Amino acid sequence: MASSADHPQNPAERLIGAVIQSTWLLWLVGGLYIAGPALGWILAGMAAWALYSAPGRAPDARAASPDWVIHTWIAGMAAMLLILWIGHTTNALGLATTIKSTIGWAKGWALIALFPFAGAVLNIRLEVIARAVCKLGVQTLWLIPVFLLAPFVGLPETLWVSPLSIIGGSGPEYFAVTLYTLEPGSGVPRWQFFAPWSPAAGMIAVIYVILALQEKHLGWRTAGITAAVLIALLSQSRLALVALAVILPTIWALRHGSRPGLWLAAVPVILLAGIFGGALIDWAQQLVADFSSARADSSRVRATLGRIAIERWQNEAPWFGHGIVEAGPHLVEYMPIGSHHSWYGLLFVKGLTGALALAVPMIATIAVLGSAALSSAGGRCGFAMIAVMALYSFGENLEMLAYLVWPAWVAIGTSLAEARKLRGATGASA
Repeated sequence: MASSADHPQNPAERLIGAVIQSTWLLWLVGGLYIAGPALGWILAGMAAWALYSAPGRAPDARAASPDWVIHTWIAGMAAMLLILWIGHTTNALGLATTIKSTIGWAKGWALIALFPFAGAVLNIRLEVIARAVCKLGVQTLWLIPVFLLAPFVGLPETLWVSPLSIIGGSGPEYFAVTLYTLEPGSGVPRWQFFAPWSPAAGMIAVIYVILALQEKHLGWRTAGITAAVLIALLSQSRLALVALAVILPTIWALRHGSRPGLWLAAVPVILLAGIFGGALIDWAQQLVADFSSARADSSRVRATLGRIAIERWQNEAPWFGHGIVEAGPHLVEYMPIGSHHSWYGLLFVKGLTGALALAVPMIATIAVLGSAALSSAGGRCGFAMIAVMALYSFGENLEMLAYLVWPAWVAIGTSLAEARKLRGATGASA
């Protein structure tokens, strides 16, 4: 029997649980791209109301002010909007394009501040998010056989593109109901599930594994982890496998870091690493080469897009960028410049100031949650989430996927709130 801790106890938790568990239905109607931003602004409005405007309540009865790190996220993402306006003015992009880009900011960068803000203020518990993710995992396990059979029974790759695409977006893939894709050249099927492309499915799978690990009920936890791992494997995302291989052992080490036995056991490992350091470096270099050659064309396109972004940023718009995304040349199959890398994309579109607007709050969050990870499960979950974001910032565009990976940002806000309480309790006891 599930404990009450797993059940939503306030409107914010009920909204979050309902949206996560409705993921497949929203995917079918092309509503995921709409639901994420709508939820972010609704939750942020609820948080602002609880924090500042609740009528008839004394100031000391209102919600606690969020951690200073949350304020850095709000300042950083607000700076993104100001930088956007400056970049559009500098590049003479016109009012219509500026309005369109501002709406894009509200559906992208803004969410990276709004969800942590809501998570920090609205008493959203990780247990509720974890249970919702695990329930979604049960649905996914039922549907995976359909996806696996689809390419072999003659079903089309894409069933339809939702009419909701008329509201706009970065492309039809955000509104498409796609069962599978075929790798160019080899014709091998690859699955993206409810994500716009396969590596994005790998990213959400990593996030869901970490969230499912917070579930206390063995049955739900097993279902959630199994479904997420299958998504990671079937997406064939190299970065997802690297993330799981790096982040999960790190979290385990942080959990047991206070045990002297762990450090004693690490001593011979460190000594062996020193003795065989040269061989280990050669092995690592070969591993990187094999990683890149697994999809040589993809790696080539990513590397070329990065070089173009850096060269044009340095030579044309170093401070505030070009203002908008531009398509690359035929050499990179006309893909948007910087689209496969958050930092290259930021430098190209928003310049050095835009990159700093993301780097400062991300570094602050890593520092605070890295410390909290040594003493609490919530801190470890939050640290794992920001580690995923940091890792994927080198392989995906965080802005473009904010509508999909928002549970991670909520968890970061919740973990920051918990870390603040722990610091307060430690200070009081001292």
